[in-house]
Amino acid sequence: MRGDLLADPVEGLDEALAAVDAFDGALVAGLLRPGAAQAAAVAGLAEAVAGTPLAARVAEAAERAAAGAAGEDHFVALAAARSALLGSVHDALAQRVGEAVGRPAPEVESSPAVAGEKSAAAASGPEHGANLLAAARSWLCDLARSGWRGIGHELVAGAAPVVSAMLPDPGLRRRATLLDGFAAELAASCPGATLEQVPVRRWADLWSRALLLTVPGSAGERSDGTVTGRLLPLGVDVQEHATAVQAQVHAVFEPAEGGAPRLVRAGVSAPKPDTVVGAGLWQLLRPRMSLLGAVSEGRSMELDAMPVTAEGDLVWDDERARAGEPADPFATARVRLSAATAAPVVPLDRHPVRIAVPVLLEGYAAHSEEGGLAFDLAGRPLAVDTDRMPAAGPLTPEAVAASHACVGLLRWDAGEFLLQPLAVETTVRKKTVAVHAGAWAGGTTDKAGVRAEKAATDAVAVLRERAGRLLRK
Repeated sequence: MRGDLLADPVEGLDEALAAVDAFDGALVAGLLRPGAAQAAAVAGLAEAVAGTPLAARVAEAAERAAAGAAGEDHFVALAAARSALLGSVHDALAQRVGEAVGRPAPEVESSPAVAGEKSAAAASGPEHGANLLAAARSWLCDLARSGWRGIGHELVAGAAPVVSAMLPDPGLRRRATLLDGFAAELAASCPGATLEQVPVRRWADLWSRALLLTVPGSAGERSDGTVTGRLLPLGVDVQEHATAVQAQVHAVFEPAEGGAPRLVRAGVSAPKPDTVVGAGLWQLLRPRMSLLGAVSEGRSMELDAMPVTAEGDLVWDDERARAGEPADPFATARVRLSAATAAPVVPLDRHPVRIAVPVLLEGYAAHSEEGGLAFDLAGRPLAVDTDRMPAAGPLTPEAVAASHACVGLLRWDAGEFLLQPLAVETTVRKKTVAVHAGAWAGGTTDKAGVRAEKAATDAVAVLRERAGRLLRK
């Protein structure tokens, strides 16, 4: 991989992010009675998309917002402009990553309708749950008017009846979950006037994404058919929250009918109590996906008509998968990864935070820098994000620092490219040993893993007993 390309500046990147940052700052105080600085920020957003199909609509929205008279359509247009700018940043970064690793960047699907234009789905008739989407849109616009400093429990609670009505409907559940999580974060931060620090970018991301998903036809159809062939896991990315956990397996898929291998993902998530941490997370996830056992054992899986989305996410069904032959992730990365093609990127997913490209690095020198670990790639340092490595596995910063080969995810954050290790090869007593972040996914005989599993088993047993007692009452 060419480290020099990752270190070189990307033309136009800083300007696009500056326009987004200014608009996000305007949302902090709200757009009900915007001041001069807020009006300038909104105008800057419109200027940044001048010359695009959004130009006229966003210019009108910016003018109305600067006057404190923006309506729902205007807020949707501003959210669309913000999303388009971050999408352009995503595309530029993805292209740079493709050049650096020698693989073409994934294609971008045609954009769904935003800012009031009709999409194919919307043109065929009213979307199911249109009234609920309109109610959600109204709540989100009220948030933009009040700003993050102006939120209070009464305003945030306005999302509760909308979410409750949406959750039972499978067609609306994706959007309901986003709204529910966003509202929960806001509720935990009320009143906004007393906040010491506002998560400006995060809340603006959640707000704009949620608002665009209320536009009829924007969510799209997630499933894109089925696939049959061999799945070769590369590694597991674990994302943990106080009340939920998700494991996402990155893999190379070889179609049974032949053709180029594909990069795919398979995710599984589960709710969890905040007392279950570390290796105990796998006890919540294992029963939901047999793939975790294959990852732990270093095996491939044979898939038969497994549903897959257009974005390359497998909709996992254990009935459509069986364990295959042994498959070493490093062998897969060395032989198949360079030829694997990525799935097209859905328009609303075009955001720099979503970049997570599987890569193989070899022949680097690991060294500690101020602020953390870095790999030296032909004289260019690549920062290693050891904070993303889960405590639910044996992979440690020390193992990464002593490694000579690494399979990881190339990401972009806070203005630089980062590497999240999924597995490393290191030398122990003159022998090459592989250490995987997901090695304990299907169970382990490792002493540290066994101890962690036992502690988690005891915690889960106590929680289940207490839950059963409550249900019996």
